Amino acid sequence: MSNVNKWLWGGLGWAFFGPIGGILGYFVASNMDKNEQSMFSSNRSSTGGTQTKAGDFGLSLLVLFGAVMKADGQVLKSELDFVKQFFVRQFGAKYAQERMLLFKDILEQEYPLRDVCVQIKRNMDHPARLQMIHILFGLSQADGRVHPKEIEMIQDISRHLGISQLDFDSIKAMFVKVTDSYYKILETESSATNDEVKKAYRKMATKYHPDKVTHLGDDFQKFAEEKFKKVNEAYQQVKKERGLV
Repeated sequence: MSNVNKWLWGGLGWAFFGPIGGILGYFVASNMDKNEQSMFSSNRSSTGGTQTKAGDFGLSLLVLFGAVMKADGQVLKSELDFVKQFFVRQFGAKYAQERMLLFKDILEQEYPLRDVCVQIKRNMDHPARLQMIHILFGLSQADGRVHPKEIEMIQDISRHLGISQLDFDSIKAMFVKVTDSYYKILETESSATNDEVKKAYRKMATKYHPDKVTHLGDDFQKFAEEKFKKVNEAYQQVKKERGLV
């Protein structure tokens, strides 16, 4: 069995079912011989777990990556490089090419994005879904600019994933700077009292703590650490502006 097939079997869990399972089925049918297709069917029928794993998370991201990249009508090399390097770091260099092979198929197809997001929402916890939104903004910024159409797409994805507007605005503010970005990151207002700001910081520090996504693998935790760092930077900036110790 090829390395890509071994990857498909590893940690898929719930991803075999629903629209994501259909995407995998199409890919497998196009790239396996009959014996391997039979093995796929056997593995699919025996897979009943719903625990989120790094493999599930990565497969789901491929679909969402494709939607964001196509939102502005063009697929850029910088974006493809971001996706490739993401999988190099997460799974290793020798497998990255195989992920990109699957991703090529995904880019060439149109999928029911809402249905994919609903499946993700049903099977992934809230911290994992927040992490998805953060990574999607990282992809959008890969060419040095977060395109408005990509923001719209990420917001649609966020809504389908059950992410609140406050959470979306918080993550967006980490990439798209506006006057009150630091307050948006903390999910509070510039009119908030000092005590309210401190309370907001404690809440966000808990929500975005990297330990909440340890089950998704080291690379996902690195992204979580970046998000956590942004929360701390926002709080330090607000404290500085207010003269707080």
